[in-house]
Amino acid sequence: MVNPVVRRVGASVAAAVATVALTPTAASAANGTIGVRETVCANDLFVRTQPVGAWMGTLYKGQTFLVEGPRSGGYIYGFAYGSINRRGWVQDGWFC
Repeated sequence: MVNPVVRRVGASVAAAVATVALTPTAASAANGTIGVRETVCANDLFVRTQPVGAWMGTLYKGQTFLVEGPRSGGYIYGFAYGSINRRGWVQDGWFC
C-alpha cells in the first residue's frame, strides 16, 4: 500500500510538471530587431498594409520577415518572405 502522504506529493508534483509544460514562456517569442531577417515563431502572423490595417497575407511558423522599421502601436514594418514576398506590417513580438 502507498502512503497517503507520498500519493498526495506525487500527484502535486505531476500537476506542477503538467502546468509548467503547458505554460508558454516569454523566451518563446521576441520583438524583432531592426536590420535582422527574423524567423516567425507564431503559427500564423498576418501581414497588413499598415498597423491594424487591411490583411494582405499570412506568414507561417518558420517563414521569415526582414525587420526594417519603424515600430508603431505594437506593429513593425518590413519585408515578408515566403508566399507573400512584399513589404508590410506585422504584429511585433512573434519572432524566434
